[in-house]
Amino acid sequence: MKKNIYEEIDKKLDNLNYALTKSKLLDLVELLGDKKQLLFRNIWTGIAKGIGIGIGVTIITAIIVIILQKVVTWNIPVIGEYIADIVDIVEKSR
Repeated sequence: MKKNIYEEIDKKLDNLNYALTKSKLLDLVELLGDKKQLLFRNIWTGIAKGIGIGIGVTIITAIIVIILQKVVTWNIPVIGEYIADIVDIVEKSR
């Protein structure tokens, strides 16, 4: 009877160990305990996000300017002049 109880407890501990390992809860607890490491990781995360946003906005803006330049060459009366003014403003700000 006692052997059965120990086997059942052993199985439950194995299941608990597996669940904790899979959820990486222990890594999170360790990270939250070390304030310097948490601060360092957050700083690098912020820098990476800032660089990514800067590069993304630059690429999207360049694509939009190229498309607008193509639309200007189609010589659409009202829209062409408006877009030409926008393209001129963007090129002057470079």
